[in-house]
This record gives sequence, C-alpha cells and structure tokens, in this order.
Amino acid sequence: MQSRYFTINDFPQGTPGRELFELRETELPALAEGEVRIRNTWLSVDPYMRGRMSGVRTYIDPFVLGEPLEGAAVGEVIESRDARLSVGDRVRHMAGWRDIAQLPGDQVEPLPGIDVPEQAYLGVLGMPGMTAWTGLNRIAEMKAGDNVLVSAASGAVGSLAVQLAKARGGTVVGIAGAPEKLAWLESHGIKAVSYRGRDAGQLTEALQAACPEGFDIYYENVGGICLEAALNTLRNGGRIPVCGMITRYNAERPTPGPSNLAMVLIKRLRMQGFIVFDHWADYPRFLEEVGPLVASGQIDYAETIEESLERTPEALLALFEGANTGKMLVRL
Repeated sequence: MQSRYFTINDFPQGTPGRELFELRETELPALAEGEVRIRNTWLSVDPYMRGRMSGVRTYIDPFVLGEPLEGAAVGEVIESRDARLSVGDRVRHMAGWRDIAQLPGDQVEPLPGIDVPEQAYLGVLGMPGMTAWTGLNRIAEMKAGDNVLVSAASGAVGSLAVQLAKARGGTVVGIAGAPEKLAWLESHGIKAVSYRGRDAGQLTEALQAACPEGFDIYYENVGGICLEAALNTLRNGGRIPVCGMITRYNAERPTPGPSNLAMVLIKRLRMQGFIVFDHWADYPRFLEEVGPLVASGQIDYAETIEESLERTPEALLALFEGANTGKMLVRL
C-alpha cells in the first residue's frame, strides 16, 4: 500500500516558505507483529512544529530532513496485528502529515467514548485543551474569582482558557487581533482587547481600562508587547503560566525581552514555563472535567479547517499569520 507524506528539504531561517515542504510517496512494508495501519481522517498543525524545523533539539527532537513530518492525527484502523486494536477502531496518534500511517500499536490510543466529533480530540479535548487546563489549574493554581488575562485568546489554547477562567467567576480579558476574533470573544462574554496598532504602553492602557483592579493570572501564549503590558497590569503575587511565545518562533535573531522585567521582582510575580506532555498523567482528570462540558455545549470551540493532505503546509503557515480562529485542522 502507498502512503503519501510531507517532509522538509531544509531547516529554514525566519518564516518558512511553502517551497520548504515536499509531498512524497512511499510503499509501506508488510505489517510486523504488533503494528497497525491507519487511514488518517484529520491532521493537527500546531505552532510548536516550527521549533522542530530548527534542526536543534529543544524539549523535543527536531524533524529529520527527508523523513515524514510528525504531528497529532485521528484516523481509522484499516489493518491490525495488535490484539488491542481492531479494524474500524477510531484512534489518535502522532503519525500525522500523511494519509496512511503505519506504526506500533503501543503508540496508538483509541478515542475516548465521549459524544463529540472525532476531531475534537485534536483540539478542545486534545493537546491544546489539555494545555489550557494545565496552565490554569496546575501551573497558575487558579482560584474562584481570579481575574485572568489570556493572550492569543481566540486560538486553540486560548479559546478554552478564557472559558475555563470565566467559569471561575472573575474578570476575564482576552487579547486578539482580527475583528472576527474579538467578536468571537465578546460573543462568549469575554472582554476583548486588540493588540493591533498599539505599542506596549497603549496596550497597557487598554488592559487597565478593561480590568482596572488588575489581573491575578496572565496566560502567556505570545510574548512581545503582550507580555510587557501584562507585567504592567498584574497584581502583586500574580502568576504567569507560559505555554508558548509565538512572536519569536520565526525570529532570525534573538528578540529583546520586556523592558519592564523588574515587575517580576517588584510585584513578587511567579512566571513558570511548562510543557504539557510533562503533565499528561492528568489527562484522564482533564477529560473527566471538561469532556462533559464540551459534549453538552457548555464549552464552545471554534475550528479552522483546510481540506486535503496537500493543504497541510498552508495550514501550518497560516498559524503564524493569525489566520485561524480556534483549532487549525486538516481534513483528509
């Protein structure tokens, strides 16, 4: 059986171009004992994938030139030599960026039985949702009544973070850019502030107007002027869970830090980076808590969908243009 997959032909400097990605085809070998073959139906693209194109190991190994790229995917088992998995099972795994995946069965996870569309397990009930929940609950130790500020607030992580925070009863403010993203936040009862056309001082003023009493938590997805303005508007003892800094992912040289980093000392702030995979043992608890809320519609989620394997590179590159609302997905 043939499998089509994307690879990269170089490690890019700055923003990657479409020419970096090559679609190739390979003949899959016969299944070995313990392996499964999966027809992928949904692929995930995520900002962290840009870091894997650097050729340098960070918290995860870089992509290998000429080899299939990797990422979360959902699909259907079409052949199995693993006793745990049967033909027809719907599963999640990390062999994305291809149409047919073949891998050991112990790297494949049957989808939970919650009544949601299967692609939700790549977004609101997948790694992005788990990241939002972990940052607020495990890292920031969110309490009832906390005022929470979220950057990239209409994205895959931020859109759940604002809803989880709002359920705790405090003031919640989301930073976004495009008018439709601000409108999405406001339609969900979230105060929305645009960063566009503003420097750090102007953004600080807008955040102070939205929440004059200040924030207890800043959920960091972005860096840059968003971080600088957040440091100005946090209360004493504020907490900053850091899951990403998308403003620097395509930077060709080191980016300057915030000019007001002294606020961490002055306000006795706690700023902690985290990688969600270090907390994956909590996934069943996250699913137990958030899954029913998603299934019942109490938690809403947005998706931006590209159609066909061939559009996977475009889907990834669109993330760095702010072109997605909610989770960016590719439907095969």
